[in-house]
Amino acid sequence: MSQSDEEETGFLRINKLEDSGISAADCKKLKDAGYYTVESVAYAPKKALLAIKGISETKADRFLAEASKVVNLGFTTAMDVHQRRQEIVNITTGSKELDRMLGGGIETGSITELFGEFRTGKSQLCHMLAVTAQLPISMGGGQGKCLFIDSESTFRPSRILSIAERFSLNGEETLDNIAYARAYNTDHQTSLLIQAAAMMSEARFSVLIVDSAMALYRTDYAGRGELAARQIHLAQFLRQLQRLADEFGVAVVITNQVVAQVDGGASMFNPDPKKPAGGNIIAHASCTRLSLRKGRGENRICKVYDSPSLPENECTFSIMEDGISDAQE
Repeated sequence: MSQSDEEETGFLRINKLEDSGISAADCKKLKDAGYYTVESVAYAPKKALLAIKGISETKADRFLAEASKVVNLGFTTAMDVHQRRQEIVNITTGSKELDRMLGGGIETGSITELFGEFRTGKSQLCHMLAVTAQLPISMGGGQGKCLFIDSESTFRPSRILSIAERFSLNGEETLDNIAYARAYNTDHQTSLLIQAAAMMSEARFSVLIVDSAMALYRTDYAGRGELAARQIHLAQFLRQLQRLADEFGVAVVITNQVVAQVDGGASMFNPDPKKPAGGNIIAHASCTRLSLRKGRGENRICKVYDSPSLPENECTFSIMEDGISDAQE
């Protein structure tokens, strides 16, 4: 892989380790375990590498040593970070008002969480992003493909076609650029991320959508007895999502459900006693959290619930036949 390839994609393929004397057989073992880039090895804890069949402690140490020579894992200046952040691409939501509130759109390289009750526009926003991610950067897109993991069977290609028409895109090509997978249980949902890493190392993807991230966890793990196991599994799933965002610079968009607070006292003074599911684990993993609620007619209200850079604010958008647009009076 040439220097120009690396600059174009922003990551190094795992085969690069062969230049450092690591055998092709060992590189294949890493690939089979879901490590397709040098960055993924550099970011992995040692015990994760030791869990790979056929990898001894000596080999794991060697992998980490070689990967850290290529990937910068040390300190850098805030100025470098600032310059890198200037290059971050934002993907348009289709609504100028919503884009303005989000500082340009959905940020790539981090996890954005959308939560709200049913029919608040979570899945509609996901369908919209699946199309706008394919637009050229000059039009507010991500100039890449979309990966869609669906756990609630809410993906509708007909919606994609009507949104593609709005942007004068070829319908069939737009559908071909969306890699879709239906997740049937939490283990399957996590294993799909290994396939996602393989696909991202071969082609340019700009967004990874998980709709919904929490639905299967709420049914696979029942009651308080399994809560700790659920949260650990969920934390590992979210960690893998963050790893994909770091390695490939994709925008990760997850949707979340809400739970009712039934603890008596608090709900008496709270007019809207609902909070996002998943507890603190999902709260800390998501970089930007957006709360959605129903407005009048086709209008929906989006509020910045938590963000490291955006002020707490809210705006109204509309769900139309051709996707998300500015609010209708």
